[in-house]
Order: sequence, then C-alpha cells, then structure tokens
Amino acid sequence: MIVSSGTEATVSDILRDFKKFTSKRIMAELETDPQESRREWMLDRFRFAGANDKKISKYRFWQEGNHPELIYLHDFFLQKLNYIHNNPVKQEIVARQEDYLYSSAVSYAGDKGLLEVILV
Repeated sequence: MIVSSGTEATVSDILRDFKKFTSKRIMAELETDPQESRREWMLDRFRFAGANDKKISKYRFWQEGNHPELIYLHDFFLQKLNYIHNNPVKQEIVARQEDYLYSSAVSYAGDKGLLEVILV
C-alpha cells in the first residue's frame, strides 16, 4: 500500500486504522456469508493465527507489524508500485497486473478500475 497523508496523521496511524477497519469488515462479511465455499477453512485459519496472542480476542487477520518506507525519489516509488502490482501475478492469481480486480494497475494501464486512484 502506498499512502500519503494531508493531515497530521502518521503512516503508523493510517496503517493501524486501515488494518482495524478492513479486518473488522472482512471478518464480519466472512462470518455471515453462507455462500463463501471456503468460509469455515478461512475462519479456522484466522482463529488459529490468533490463538496464542492474548491481544487477539478471536481472529488474527493481519500479520503483526509493518515496515513503512518513506518515498522521496520517483524511481523508488515506481519500484514499490511495480512490486505491489506484480504480487498477484507472482502468486499466480492473475496473468497480468491489470487483471487483479482491486489493483491500481488497471488505472496505470489507462482503464478505469473499481477503486478511485490518484495517478502519480
């Protein structure tokens, strides 16, 4: 994820809030969606991941910690952007970067994706 804050919020604040919001929404959806074929398997995996952590009440969705890097140079930005866009290809989820539904790669390829993207 590449973020920029126009406020006094730090990158750590943004990541904390992003992880909290997304984990709650995704887990709530997963718990209530009977049509998700991998539902029980995924819930079991998330439950197991949080089982030995006293801070976790039920599930661990995100890995502990983060490793933010400040981006000052355009070349470094492009390197990180390409790394992020290439992850679904590397994991063989899609054949091309812009085919991943929730990626900004489609916007950088000149089309309109599901998410609003500010091109840099």
